[in-house]
Amino acid sequence: MRVITGKYKGRHFQVPRTFKARPTTDFAKENIFNVLQSYVDFDEEPAALDLFAGTGSITLELLSRGCGQVVCVEKDPLHFSFITGFIDKLGDKNAFPVRGDVFKYLAKTREQFDIIFADPPYTLDNIQEIPDLILDRNLLKEGGILVLEHGKANDFSGHERLADHRTYGSVNFSLFR
Repeated sequence: MRVITGKYKGRHFQVPRTFKARPTTDFAKENIFNVLQSYVDFDEEPAALDLFAGTGSITLELLSRGCGQVVCVEKDPLHFSFITGFIDKLGDKNAFPVRGDVFKYLAKTREQFDIIFADPPYTLDNIQEIPDLILDRNLLKEGGILVLEHGKANDFSGHERLADHRTYGSVNFSLFR
């Protein structure tokens, strides 16, 4: 796992082979973050939420690019331990890892974020509900953006708050406002 740009640019963290999660490819990650720069000013230290954090690749990229706060939610204890391990190595005080179920976290939190990145398992039964769970709970700040990573089987083109859709290889990103 490699950091694309920012203060941790070029840093590598070896993801254990036993992990069930797959990190977002460098190609897809670089491209979606280039798109995000047109929606979010990273110089203003935005607050971010990384749901289904997995390997922590997106959390790490958000921290590297200057987010003032990155909350990452991961349920799997092994993955969570990996994420907290690299956060400890970096000594980054802007990271706030949460071990728990994403849906329970979304039901309880009252925080708002400039960026919410959700990368659920592509086979998750209720993946279609995720945008409305976040948007209906008003978890985005004014002008904020939700990025949902998903496979080609999911189509959000009819969603009234879809702002953009990008495909990089087999990775799809739907952006909501």
